Amino acid sequence: MQLTSLSFTDNEAIPERYAFAKIDPDTHVVLADNYNPQFSWDDVPEGTLSFALICHDPDVPSKPDDVNVEGRTVPADLPRVDFFHWVLVDLNPALREIDEGTFSNSITPRGKGGPLAPMDARQGLNSYTKWFAADRDMNGEYFGYDGPCPPWNDEVAHRYIFTLYALNVISLKLDGSFTGEDALRAMQGKVLAHASVRGTYSLNPNLAPKQIGATST
Repeated sequence: MQLTSLSFTDNEAIPERYAFAKIDPDTHVVLADNYNPQFSWDDVPEGTLSFALICHDPDVPSKPDDVNVEGRTVPADLPRVDFFHWVLVDLNPALREIDEGTFSNSITPRGKGGPLAPMDARQGLNSYTKWFAADRDMNGEYFGYDGPCPPWNDEVAHRYIFTLYALNVISLKLDGSFTGEDALRAMQGKVLAHASVRGTYSLNPNLAPKQIGATST
């Protein structure tokens, strides 16, 4: 199975159009457009009864001590953990493309609704649900896609891995509000094939010009 995107090139920069935040010279960051990227796929295995699409960032700092703190940086050698940006399941097996903006075209304070999603799919909670849990203005349940927003003082550019799974079941056994971890567990033993597209993103101005660019396409 092959997965491609018109929104960004594999292993290259993700344009800020698809991010939750972008660089601002005065305040470090401001909110961005938060469109979901476009994806298309082919070479689907026989027997596919549904698809799932998951995006995760494996480069999130394991400790928050230095995150977005003036005069400090998040060290490159700090252990990292996963952060889920998109959990989408029960996509129709006849589907071969997701258009830009179908599932997200803005930021919704306190999160988009779910688990019901466009295209008769279901979407899970992304990790912003926990990230904003203590924020009086932003806390809520964040379903569906919300794009990159790595620490502006991180010494490494983050990777964002979008993986499409071809499954041998029509619907995953997931009830109510589910997470990326829940979806991955439910998929065990049901994956016929999978394919990924990877992009990078940074809000650190020392990294952005070289590693991820500063403008949208």
